[in-house]
Amino acid sequence: MTYNKMVKSIPKENREKLSDRLIDTILKSKRVDKMPDRLAKNILSRWSQGPLTDDDSLAELLEASVLLEPEKTVESLKQKLQMVNLAKAVEQVSAKGG
Repeated sequence: MTYNKMVKSIPKENREKLSDRLIDTILKSKRVDKMPDRLAKNILSRWSQGPLTDDDSLAELLEASVLLEPEKTVESLKQKLQMVNLAKAVEQVSAKGG
């Protein structure tokens, strides 16, 4: 399953909270060298245009968060956001290597 498919089912009322949590995970990561330049530039470009709550923006945030902090991302999805199905999908993708 792709990150785009994963985020399509997220209700609008949960998107801002998810976006904020993923951004926090990315910004606090000490593994920034693992994020491809292309992904970082895309996220920054989208962020300059407004909130990162559309499907493409959330998919890129999720991808970046999983690349940098896979365990923290899954834990956050399960514990703090109560998005167990999304966490399971992320775990499957992580186990396959991205």
